[in-house]
Amino acid sequence: MQVNNNMGRGKVILYPQVQKKLEDLGHRIKLARLRRKLTIEMVAERAKISRFSVREVEKGSPSVAIGIYVNVLMAIGMVKELDNFLADDPLGRMLQDDELLKYK
Repeated sequence: MQVNNNMGRGKVILYPQVQKKLEDLGHRIKLARLRRKLTIEMVAERAKISRFSVREVEKGSPSVAIGIYVNVLMAIGMVKELDNFLADDPLGRMLQDDELLKYK
């Protein structure tokens, strides 16, 4: 497990696969920004955050608040993609259906 500094608020302990997912997310956000020909400065201004925070998002830093990630998505025009996040929950539905059928 990796331990990261959480901007003075303690430590964030991450499983390696979680860190990898965050890094992948940051990389995809960076690619989306570059495809739109937006600079870090433009995104920072639109998201009302510092350039440092944009760079941290693009690195997949676990110490950045989720709201900052969402602000960056808004700034690059991709916040609607969150509508697809967990929109379907096949495992949860299966477990719920199994439970419901027990009482029929």
